[in-house]
Amino acid sequence: MAMLLEDILQSVEIWLKLIKKPQPYVDPNLDPVLLVPGIAGSILTAVDDQNGKEERVWVRILGANYKFRTKLWSRFDPSTGRTESLDPNTTIKVPGGRYGLGAIDVLDPDMIVGRDCVCYFHDMIVEMLKWGFQEGKTLFGFGYDFRQSNRLQETMDRLAEKLELVYEASGGKKINVISHSMGGLLVKCFMGLHSDIFQKYVKNWIAIAAPFRGAPGYIASTFLNGMSFVDGWEQNFFISKWSMHQLLIECPSIYELMACPHFHWQHIPLLEIWMEKEGCDGYPRTILESYRPGNCIDIFKEALSGNTVDYNGEMIPLPFNLEILKWVKETQKVLSHAKVPSGVKFYNIYGINLETPHSVCYGSEETPVTNIQDLRFFQPKYICVDGDGTVPAESAKADGLHAEARVAVPGEHRGILCEPHVFRILKHWLRAGEPDPFYNPINDYVILPTAFEMESHHEKGLQVTSLKEEWEIVTKDQDDLDDTVSSRKPLVSSISVSQGGSNKHSLRSEAHATVIVHPQNEGKQHVELNAISVSVDA
Repeated sequence: MAMLLEDILQSVEIWLKLIKKPQPYVDPNLDPVLLVPGIAGSILTAVDDQNGKEERVWVRILGANYKFRTKLWSRFDPSTGRTESLDPNTTIKVPGGRYGLGAIDVLDPDMIVGRDCVCYFHDMIVEMLKWGFQEGKTLFGFGYDFRQSNRLQETMDRLAEKLELVYEASGGKKINVISHSMGGLLVKCFMGLHSDIFQKYVKNWIAIAAPFRGAPGYIASTFLNGMSFVDGWEQNFFISKWSMHQLLIECPSIYELMACPHFHWQHIPLLEIWMEKEGCDGYPRTILESYRPGNCIDIFKEALSGNTVDYNGEMIPLPFNLEILKWVKETQKVLSHAKVPSGVKFYNIYGINLETPHSVCYGSEETPVTNIQDLRFFQPKYICVDGDGTVPAESAKADGLHAEARVAVPGEHRGILCEPHVFRILKHWLRAGEPDPFYNPINDYVILPTAFEMESHHEKGLQVTSLKEEWEIVTKDQDDLDDTVSSRKPLVSSISVSQGGSNKHSLRSEAHATVIVHPQNEGKQHVELNAISVSVDA
């Protein structure tokens, strides 16, 4: 019996070894990738300086509001350019697990229900591992304290160290930097301040959904009303919009996302207010006041002049911070003078096809604003333009750099990181994985099947089959094309084939095909094929 039991155990051990999880495919020829997230895209931990205890404060569910207000609420120090936590015994750090990827993958790894809403680079990391990238060898992440300025020297030093570390870990291969959202401003600041280091370690920089000229409507309403990190029912599990508002008023990074006042906007973003004022005759009148970028500072100052927070029983004033504005002017100079170094290639992917806040309006003719300080309690109304729902396409593609390609992809600001369109484009630019059958490397375009319908029925003894296919061809953004291109009529082509006989018993077949090619718009070509075939029913 003992021998039989031993044999069974040995058999089980052999079976367990046989079903051992297969090792993921690794391509040793790939160049390394460094992923850089945007605002609120890194896990943050609070470290107690007295006992060294660490706890995650962004993102979390249980006790989220309390921990956020006690550990993350901050004040800007103009002497250092840093935003410091109100708790003097707390230091905010970014965890470095999984070679930096742990902090930018799933922002609340403890979540079960609603986990998808806090996934950041998760889908892209999973996809890249399929292509043959390996964590710690060819795939890395760079999380950072997103409260801080995009040009804070401490962050710049950490990024320089990270680039050197990735370069050495991959055996001296130059790096592909992929940034998302505000991460694009951080990378551009680094490139402007440390061009020599960037040139030494970086091969390609791919910016995705970067607010190069700001996010006008989104940031204007953030100053006055705050922001929610997630939309829908999931936001009930996170910190309140008001708590986030109080943090962002003291964040230089938010001020650096304001609409660029020197950019030649196609449509100037405005802050509009329906105000009730006393007329010359002594009766109240309602007028619409409009403020351009740069001219709305006085509105922010007045609206937030009485803003305070209760921190451990002490009322702390948090007005619109003019000291941060001084810092931001220097950041804007760095961004405006940054150039892509020789030998480095820059690519830009930006989101389109979503209504995106551009101008913001408060009040109405029927319910005007009587006191500017009440703006915080008004629901903003947006005038929207094309973009990704957060960053206007006009801002995202105006990088001011020499770009190898600018590609517009339909997608939501954070959701664009999960788009198959983006994965196919990245796969080609990174020269990774198996060749994509829908990608044409010669002409640099992606063919994406978007619809396929096939229908077959009998009609008067004949079998009729109809086929409809649609494709979307994503190409380089053609900024230099004629303005008249988008107004051209679709190109229509027809094909007709028929076969007949001299008597009624002969086989008869017919084929009709129509190809419709729509004019290129935002770097995309839309192609439709409609075909009908008719044959004698056997």
